[in-house]
Amino acid sequence: AAAVLDLCTGSGCIAVALALAFPEATVDASDISDSALEVAEINVARYAVQDRVRLKRGDLFEGLGEARYDLIVCNPPYVSDDIMDGLPGEYRHEPALAFAGGASGLDFINRLMDQARNHLTEDGLLVVEAGSARESLEAAWPRTPFSWLMSENGEAVVFALEAAELDPSPRMPA
Repeated sequence: AAAVLDLCTGSGCIAVALALAFPEATVDASDISDSALEVAEINVARYAVQDRVRLKRGDLFEGLGEARYDLIVCNPPYVSDDIMDGLPGEYRHEPALAFAGGASGLDFINRLMDQARNHLTEDGLLVVEAGSARESLEAAWPRTPFSWLMSENGEAVVFALEAAELDPSPRMPA
């Protein structure tokens, strides 16, 4: 059975969708926020996938031990500080933790890129939403062969990388 990890699970909607789309897979859904995990627990129960979706509390790979995954998906905080300041009012209802990605928007993504290979199977795949941080990401990781996936509105805001493409140290010095 495939092992899937949904990092920054938030409400758990991606973990639930993955469990429904891949009935043979087990899905670990992790988040640093207790309140997010409470909402995720409701959604996991609502869609009756609690036998295959395990909710975990932790920052990044914390609390997951030596587990290796065939697929890691992540919708991390990637909004840069300057964009955070100008977000419309409706975003103020969401926790800043879900959006704020630091000065360049890459605080979490850089940590993820540094560690993901150690948590993927040999043929594993990493899929991450980078949103407005794409340009900064490509500048910070110039030797990484990002495959950008097109969204329904024609924007390339999600990237995919195979485990073998995650060079342990391709990042430019900060």
